[in-house]
Amino acid sequence: MSKRDYYDVLGVNRNANADELKKAYRTLAKKYHPDQNPGDKDAEQRFKELNEAYDALKDEQSRAAYDQFGHAAFDGGMGGMGGGFGRGAQGGFGGASMSDIFDDLFGEFMGGRGGGRRRGAGGQMRGHDLRYNMEITLEEAFEGKKAQVRVPGSVACDTCNGSGAAPGSSPITCPTCQGDGKVRAAQGFFTIERTCPTCHGRGQTIDKPCTACHGAGRVEKERTLSVNIPAGVEDGTRIRLAGEGEAGMRGGPAGDLYIFLSVKPHRLFERDGADLFCRVPISMVTASMGGEIEVPTLGGKKVKVKVPEGAQTGRQFRLRGKGMPVVNSRETGDLYIQITVETPVNLTKKQKDLLKEFEAASTPGNSPDSAGFFAKVKEFWDGFQN
Repeated sequence: MSKRDYYDVLGVNRNANADELKKAYRTLAKKYHPDQNPGDKDAEQRFKELNEAYDALKDEQSRAAYDQFGHAAFDGGMGGMGGGFGRGAQGGFGGASMSDIFDDLFGEFMGGRGGGRRRGAGGQMRGHDLRYNMEITLEEAFEGKKAQVRVPGSVACDTCNGSGAAPGSSPITCPTCQGDGKVRAAQGFFTIERTCPTCHGRGQTIDKPCTACHGAGRVEKERTLSVNIPAGVEDGTRIRLAGEGEAGMRGGPAGDLYIFLSVKPHRLFERDGADLFCRVPISMVTASMGGEIEVPTLGGKKVKVKVPEGAQTGRQFRLRGKGMPVVNSRETGDLYIQITVETPVNLTKKQKDLLKEFEAASTPGNSPDSAGFFAKVKEFWDGFQN
């Protein structure tokens, strides 16, 4: 079966620049990555095909060879070129390691330095970022709090101080690549650069690895950290603790720890930004004659609200400054009290008789909304009869 044109594989034209090639590769590689398509052989084959195409076109020299000779530039079909780039029968990743491919694909997508794992001198690699989910009450969000969290993860090895080498020894410069992390080999007119197979791109090797961390420079250990949660935080707030994530490899910088907050639903209050809402049921008598009701605030204090005569369900009363504080601000939201008029239930005979007496003495002016509605209904039916 003949190979597809590399430009067709990536879905770009032959004049595409390096940024266009990279963008097309990332989009398709994320779509067909084996982790996103477990057990899908077609997606796995497509992913290999994408990597082969991008690996050939991302380098100016190899792209020029492909543009001139096609697939023959890589499969040994160029006679005096000395066997091409040696990709192998499976069309894999050539000399690049899987971590190099992953960093190239996802490093920028994950947020540059914060998300990708960057390799430094001596094989140092930045540790992974960690996520911790924390649930708090609305009262805690109102007041703010200091919380203790226990975080499992990796920390720098105390025995070797994170170097990975046994005490009394230290990593040495890789004899294969002389510390460069890459090796170069001449292939006809081209010089091919690949990750060093001895140190895997680190530039250093460890003859005597630390017995405590086995050369990794870090060990698994649970830590207890203090987190300051400011007053006014909202559901979904993310708090970043720089350098409190997973320890780096061989003395590399640690990742960050992200605390993701979720606020529990409250039994009395609903929240909208900095404002709070509370539904308060009142009796028919209070709604009719007016009066005062006591309502709670999230701070624990009681506030009196005056209800006017004839108050209807849905009427709102605004209590300024009784809502949630705004993070890093002196502003405070408002508390809105919404009343609902409760219809009496479980009436005694005497209560029913009193209500009948009240009904008999009532006029349309006592229930203007009801009287107005049924007047419109009468007009509606009269229209049909006419």
